[in-house]
Amino acid sequence: MAQEIKMSAAGLKAMQEELEYLKTVRRKELAEEIKEARSHGDLSENSEYDEAKNTQGLVENRITELEQMIKNAVIIDESELSVDNVSVGTHVTILMTGEDENEEYDIVGRTEADPLNGKISDESPVGHALLGKAVGDKAEVLLPTGHTVEYTVLNITHAAG
Repeated sequence: MAQEIKMSAAGLKAMQEELEYLKTVRRKELAEEIKEARSHGDLSENSEYDEAKNTQGLVENRITELEQMIKNAVIIDESELSVDNVSVGTHVTILMTGEDENEEYDIVGRTEADPLNGKISDESPVGHALLGKAVGDKAEVLLPTGHTVEYTVLNITHAAG
């Protein structure tokens, strides 16, 4: 059984748009590139042809990946989302023990993770440790470095759409 992939409605829409672009626009562009490269003669020494075929393979892999993710998508209904505990779809404010500055994150499904913009996956070390925690709870996080850090949950709200 395929694993469910939690995501927002906006995340699903973005995936569907990328899939549509790859199928309708990018495939045609690559077919033209391959046709053009083929016209240059000997394919055994034609780097343009090789590059276009490699790109075509990557695009086809991405199309397959997107189709699977869309098929297994579970949309988070924000109207039914509780802010009593951290879950996918919540915005959490946390404080690392020993630090002075709060950190804020939206907890999202893995396909929407964007740590540089404050969106961490429920499968990341911090996101996973925070799941189910309530305001005032502490979460221990084992970092990839082998060190453990502790966070206190300060606030939970609905994530901004």
